[in-house]
Amino acid sequence: MKRETVLKAVKEFPAEVDLDRLFERLLFIRKVEAGLVAADEGRKVGQAEVEAHFKRKWRK
Repeated sequence: MKRETVLKAVKEFPAEVDLDRLFERLLFIRKVEAGLVAADEGRKVGQAEVEAHFKRKWRK
């Protein structure tokens, strides 16, 4: 994660920062960035595959 991304996230918080919420936000941003990179690289799952996966899980 780039320093600029972290600084932007910190600046979006109020003067009194709850560190747990800040870390949750940074983890969320990291996961979104990783997902976007994966999608750009063609590593993505289609809607039908997701539905089939959860249908199998819910039947158990």
